[in-house]
Amino acid sequence: MAGEGSVTSSLGPRSESVTPPGRRAFPRPTAPDAAPAISVHRLGKKFGEVTALADVSLEIPSGVVLGLIGPNGAGKTTLIRILLGLTRPTTGDASLFGRPVEDRSLRARVGYMPQEVAVYHDLTVEENLDLFGRLYGLGGTYLREREQGVLTLVDLADRRRSLVAELSGGMRRRVSFAAALLPDPELLLLDEPTVGVDPELRSQFWEYFHGLTGVGKTIVLTTHYLEEAARADRVVCLYAGAVLATGSPEEVKARTGAASLEDAFLRLVRARAGGE
Repeated sequence: MAGEGSVTSSLGPRSESVTPPGRRAFPRPTAPDAAPAISVHRLGKKFGEVTALADVSLEIPSGVVLGLIGPNGAGKTTLIRILLGLTRPTTGDASLFGRPVEDRSLRARVGYMPQEVAVYHDLTVEENLDLFGRLYGLGGTYLREREQGVLTLVDLADRRRSLVAELSGGMRRRVSFAAALLPDPELLLLDEPTVGVDPELRSQFWEYFHGLTGVGKTIVLTTHYLEEAARADRVVCLYAGAVLATGSPEEVKARTGAASLEDAFLRLVRARAGGE
């Protein structure tokens, strides 16, 4: 799974090389963009008197797994919603691949898995993927191949005709993840993708994440599992809407003198509060 061959074999042909029958011809680069995958400059967001994000600046290159880590209320979901163009920032700006997040042409290049399970319970797994695939502009043989590939990845191929209402909570999250993968996006924004997923499948997801970055994709995910985040290429530590630290997990641990990422995060929080 870690190399290009495993990615293409499990999920069909890569979309950069050809537009298969049934797929809308979205423009995609054949080489990595010169612009970073994500650029955020002095981003702030307030909901009334509540500050969700405060002066956040980031630049994320293509081809990495980025872990957004922090407790509930840290601003992780708000940041993702701004990157999707679903929430307007109060201050600052954000761009994807050098284009403002409001640019509608970006929709074809971004896959999104929300924190809440965003699938229809009264439809089967296959019917959900058919619906989301057509919303992405997919169809025909290509859509069938993508559906088979993503269902195999999330270990639900044998439940494709089951109603989502009949599935466990973890299985429903896997259906939501499969839907995000359908369009073969260049950027995946995943809000708590591994919640409710068993450890073995979680490990397979991480192998797949790194397989995708090996072919130039970029993945941003939020997680409460700090030691799981240690498998990311880079992490952003968010607390109360502010960035406490960025860098590789090893860099963040070295900067704080911590043995684990969880300990590093706690030290950063205490330092911000003036406890050290």
